[in-house]
Amino acid sequence: QIPEPTYGTQLQDFAVPGLDAEGRLSVQYEERIVALAGGETVSLRVPTYSVADPAYGALAADTMLSPRIAPPMIGLGLVEQVPQEDILAAADPEDADGDGISGRANFVLDGERGELALGRFGWKAGAASIRTQTASAFAGDIGISTPLVNRPQGDCTDAQAACLALPTGEQERLGISEAPDPVLDLVTFYSRMVGVPQRRDVSDPAVLRGKRQFYSIGCVACHTPKFVTSRQAPEPEHRFQLIWPYTDLLLHDMGEGQADHRPEGDADGYEWRTPPLWGIGLTETVSGHTFFLHDGRARSLTEAILWHGGEAQAARDGFAALPKDARTDLIRFLESL
Repeated sequence: QIPEPTYGTQLQDFAVPGLDAEGRLSVQYEERIVALAGGETVSLRVPTYSVADPAYGALAADTMLSPRIAPPMIGLGLVEQVPQEDILAAADPEDADGDGISGRANFVLDGERGELALGRFGWKAGAASIRTQTASAFAGDIGISTPLVNRPQGDCTDAQAACLALPTGEQERLGISEAPDPVLDLVTFYSRMVGVPQRRDVSDPAVLRGKRQFYSIGCVACHTPKFVTSRQAPEPEHRFQLIWPYTDLLLHDMGEGQADHRPEGDADGYEWRTPPLWGIGLTETVSGHTFFLHDGRARSLTEAILWHGGEAQAARDGFAALPKDARTDLIRFLESL
């Protein structure tokens, strides 16, 4: 990722007292009607993004904007312990088997080890470990430095003199960062240990019918149902566990509709990591909304499915061709996860 010269890697739409926020994200939606089998229609909203009220001058002409909603933090420690060889075994970057699915690994620079490692976390699998993702979030999201990412001014750039002139939270007696050891270790441990909610309605006939539809139209080609975690996991709670995340943790070309045209590591502007589906049925309960996909454009699970393209086009078309009752059952299955 290459920082925008004035605004850095993220647009900060809030600021500490005494500073102006960098700007605000402006979103314009255009509604697009999609026809489904049986005469039903669904409206998808197509977003256009721009930055309004930039406080420190115009953005570079070639700036790439790609908004994100925060993904759930459940089960991260289990995902981290899926053996790398099991993930890579499903990769098929040249589509050698001709099934139209060409999952690809994203190897990214691990800031802790200083070497390339398999990306597992983030919308484009841009982070290789929970610890490195946590340190990057400390610095980029809230401007707190850690021993791993020692940026006490956070995402402020040389063009933001007022930000750089403010005092930092560093305390000499505690070390060189604002969140010295063991703060990063404690937050990383917490992030690893957030559990996955128990499934609901697992024996409901509609849920079982929906599961069959999910498998039959090919969703499991990318949303791999299960893995077994490593026997060598550092925490005993993560060792040799059968888990059901419904993801292959690989990158897939999702077509022009979802493309943000912004690369991240080895991921190009069309590729996204298959997001885990466990817990997705509790989105509204936990987060208070039903916005899905990387930028929240989908207002329901149905809309999220209909945004699938590229390698997922066949599964998306299979869903659209189902009778209404079968589509309802499939959504009930997702809501049970």
